[in-house]
Amino acid sequence: MTGSLLRSIALALASAAFFITAGTSGASAQDGPTRAITHLAGDVYRFQNDRHFSVFMVTSEGIVATDPINADAAAWLEAELDSRFGQPVKYLIYSHDHADHISGGEVFADTATVIAQENARKHIVENSTPTAAPDLTFRDAMTVTLGGKSVELSYLGPNHGDSVIVMRFPEEGILFAVDVVTADRLPWRDLPGADIDAWIGSLKAIEAMDFAILSPGHGRVGTRDDVAPHRRYMEDLRAQVAQGMQQGKSLDEIRQSVDLSAYKDFGEYDNWLSLNIEGMHRYLSEQAG
Repeated sequence: MTGSLLRSIALALASAAFFITAGTSGASAQDGPTRAITHLAGDVYRFQNDRHFSVFMVTSEGIVATDPINADAAAWLEAELDSRFGQPVKYLIYSHDHADHISGGEVFADTATVIAQENARKHIVENSTPTAAPDLTFRDAMTVTLGGKSVELSYLGPNHGDSVIVMRFPEEGILFAVDVVTADRLPWRDLPGADIDAWIGSLKAIEAMDFAILSPGHGRVGTRDDVAPHRRYMEDLRAQVAQGMQQGKSLDEIRQSVDLSAYKDFGEYDNWLSLNIEGMHRYLSEQAG
C-alpha cells in the first residue's frame, strides 16, 4: 500500500477506531478500569486500560503485543486474546522502561520473547520494575517478523527518556509511539527527565517516517499530520521560556509572559501548561550550567 493512499484513508480509520469496539470492561472508578480492544487497520488492534494504550498484531503464528501496562490489565488482555483470536503472545515489546506502561510483562513470559531497547533493560533490572526483564535487546533498530508480518522498532535517541522506541507496522501504515508524541495534547506535566532538544529532534525524525495512523500511548488516535503541531508546540515553548530567561525574568514572571494560546485546544492545556513552563525552565537552567 502506498504512502499517499495510506494518508488518504488515515482520518477515516482514526475516527473509526474508537467505534469498532471488540470488548469493554468497566465504565467508572467503582466498576474498575475502562478496558477495550479496538481495531486500527489490517491485523493491528489497540488496547485501552483507562488512560494508557498499547497495540498488538495478530498473525497466523501468534501475536506480537506491546506494553502490558500492569499485571491486571495484562491478565485481562491475555484472556481476551485467547478468547477472540486463539493465539498466544509470541513477542512482547516494551516502548521504554517506565513502569506505568510496561508493568505486568510476566503475564506473557511463559510464551513470549520480551524485547526492548538496551537502555530499557538496564533500567528495568536496576529499578526492579515489576515486569519481565527483556530477553532480547537492540541499540538502534530491529525488525520483528512473525507469520509473514513485521513491525519495525526504531530508537531515536533520548527524549522523554533514554530508552523510548517507536514501532512502525509498515503494511498497515501504523506508528505506535508512547510519551514522545500525542495527538493534540500537551506533554506530561513538568517534562520529568526529558532532553528537550533531542526530543524535538525525535519528533522531526518521526515526521519523516512513512505512516498514516498515529497510535499514541495516551489520548486519541491521530495521523502523521498530528506530529508537526506537537513539535511546534515544543519549539514555541522552548523559545518563549528561553526569551524570558534571557530577559532576566523569574519563573513566575515567565509563567505570566508566555503566550501559547495558539495551542489552547490541546488536551490538558489548562492543567499542564504551567508545569510545562516549569519543566522547560528547569531544563534550560541545567543546560546553561
